[in-house]
Amino acid sequence: MTSQALALRLQRWVPSGRTLVIAIPFAFLTLFFLVPFIAVLKISLADQQFSIPPYSDLTSVEDYALNIRVNFEHYRTIFTDNLYLASYLSSLKVAAINTLICLLIGYPTAYLIARANPRHRNVLLMAIILPLWTSYLIRVYAWIGLLKDQGLINQFLLWLGLIDSPLRLYRNDIGLHIGLAYSYLPYLILPLYAHLVKMDMRLLEAAHDLGAKAWQSFLTITLPLSTRGIVAGSLLVFIPTVGEYVIPEILGSSDSMMIGRVMWDDFFNNTDWPVAAAATCVMVLLLLLPMAWFQTVQNKELKRI
Repeated sequence: MTSQALALRLQRWVPSGRTLVIAIPFAFLTLFFLVPFIAVLKISLADQQFSIPPYSDLTSVEDYALNIRVNFEHYRTIFTDNLYLASYLSSLKVAAINTLICLLIGYPTAYLIARANPRHRNVLLMAIILPLWTSYLIRVYAWIGLLKDQGLINQFLLWLGLIDSPLRLYRNDIGLHIGLAYSYLPYLILPLYAHLVKMDMRLLEAAHDLGAKAWQSFLTITLPLSTRGIVAGSLLVFIPTVGEYVIPEILGSSDSMMIGRVMWDDFFNNTDWPVAAAATCVMVLLLLLPMAWFQTVQNKELKRI
């Protein structure tokens, strides 16, 4: 075998640089996302046991025979128990409202940053990103001092004479949505800004030359071209809000029905890991549906180009 033939054979077996670059994130996702999800799926199909760990094995060997026991009873509980159904619906409702609030606040903010003087954009973006450098838990706890009856917001409104008694902003839905919007707003602004800042301004100039008003140019040019940014930012807000536990626990009311709180109770208070794991798998399935829809729509748009 000549040296040239040996080199060609080795080149077939050695992965290319492109393959290695793609393999690294795939390996990361497999190790830290797929493997843990398979472990949760395994727990959801097991039986509850009062032991450590508090669930049974799916396989056992008796008399040289391999026995496999898979229990789907926990999934039947998820779809028939009103507690879980109400928690899922409440979580989806809260996530939808929070996404809408973030969109109403985030779109004008991203638009103003994208249209601002290039010298000022980095400063404005830093103002959006800077709170993320602080601990998430500390930022949520800081809102207690702002929202409670004797907090800064109520004291300021009383000092201005706008109210006669403190507003109920803490431990209710108002405080819950304020905390959620504050925490997840940057995740909607940043993708929107990335789409708006790359938009060709000559399209707006052409629309203006043809007699279109500012609001007409926005509805016919700016808004359609930023649709993908709206969808991407909305998913980044909607998906983690569905499973949120910390903010409803700290700022929400004690009777708020969020699936994250229900799963916490099953895992730690009731020690019913299989039911909690089944609820987790169902929640992941619910979140994968809008992601799959977005990917399908995006692929269709790319084929049209």
